[in-house]
Amino acid sequence: MPESYPVFADPGFESRHGVLARGYGHREDPEDPSAVLAMPLVLHIPKGEPPARSALLEAAAVATVALCLDPRVGTGEDGEPGVWRDAFLSWNDARIRKVSRRARGAHWRAAQDIDGVTVDRGGAQARAFVPGPVGGLDPRIARLQIGGTDLPDDDPGEIPDGVPVLWVNAALGMTVGKAAAQVGHASMLLAGALDADSARAWAATGFRCAVRDAGRDRWSGLLARVGDGTAVPVRDAGFTEVEPGSVTVIATAS
Repeated sequence: MPESYPVFADPGFESRHGVLARGYGHREDPEDPSAVLAMPLVLHIPKGEPPARSALLEAAAVATVALCLDPRVGTGEDGEPGVWRDAFLSWNDARIRKVSRRARGAHWRAAQDIDGVTVDRGGAQARAFVPGPVGGLDPRIARLQIGGTDLPDDDPGEIPDGVPVLWVNAALGMTVGKAAAQVGHASMLLAGALDADSARAWAATGFRCAVRDAGRDRWSGLLARVGDGTAVPVRDAGFTEVEPGSVTVIATAS
């Protein structure tokens, strides 16, 4: 069962938010590829009744930002570091890589025993895990497949009033795994772009958001908003599926 993530009302929230606000990529990748740091994401995709694509992407986005602002990545009131702090800070100081995998049945249940945060959105579930070296993945995650499964586009309906929207660049035709990593990037970048009070208010809603595809005309308008500073873009490094520098997702606060 998905765990309930914190309400984020603790005094340390502002400090954790400050880590996201200062950005990432402050140091180079290690020379050893196995030592590169990444955040694993696991998507629950049962064979018989797969979830709606948009709901699954929302779950991935919320799980990512919830972990990034979890009290365990910060410092407690007693000054002691949270159990996830060092691993998280090391990852956030480098490139914010994520790798999505899929699971079902016993493999999904086993993944719940590994440090992370699971989120359910409309019956769709995703779990974000504490980042670590790609060469040192827990075997329960490493054995899960990265590719080979996609989900059809769906019609998620009207966007609820007042919620942030993560707009996916439909022209890129990203798989659900690639898109999950990209909306995860978008949710944490959006949180960092908000002021601390606005981020706390968003956290109090459980990071409620909507994920929608953006066609050519809407995408053009979103790029204009990026230009005037009212939207937050995700620019991909181009390691998989898309060309380097591609804008994959644009996040708007409302």
